[in-house]
Amino acid sequence: MGNGEWRDRPDVVAGSKVLVLGLGNDILKDDAAGLVIAREMRHRFADNPNVAVVDSCEMGLSLLDHIAGHRALIVVDSVQSGRVPPGHLHEVGEDDIKTLPGMSPHFLGVGEILALGRLLGLPMPERVKLFAVEVADPFTLGTDLTPAVAQAMPAISERLAATVRAWAPAGQAP
Repeated sequence: MGNGEWRDRPDVVAGSKVLVLGLGNDILKDDAAGLVIAREMRHRFADNPNVAVVDSCEMGLSLLDHIAGHRALIVVDSVQSGRVPPGHLHEVGEDDIKTLPGMSPHFLGVGEILALGRLLGLPMPERVKLFAVEVADPFTLGTDLTPAVAQAMPAISERLAATVRAWAPAGQAP
């Protein structure tokens, strides 16, 4: 997608939706945490027309097309800081992106992407929150989460779902 193709996406009406953007890699054990959570959110909010969910392995500037056209953005990804135990959930707002320890490659440039989109006059999210799941092993090939991260997933999903419900109540116009 590029050159404004976001305008042609059927899931986007400028300013109408909260986007849950799950990032990661399905074949790198814990790096899939953001994708797993996004897929859970897709199931939970399938009947809420104010919520769009995207799971993606992309990073950097390629995320602009996903983000443009939404009124709010919730990003979920994995991070390995080594400062807290695996399964810990870091929550930061747009202004605090750079304070997130052990940045994920997917998070790199999210602040810059938002700034660029605004500079280009694209409709960019007014509210942004990043959820980073502290992980144990984001580098080993495998399709299973490590036990500590897998055990934390239900609580993380509940926390994320609470934010989605607060930002996009079902049945209410955006």
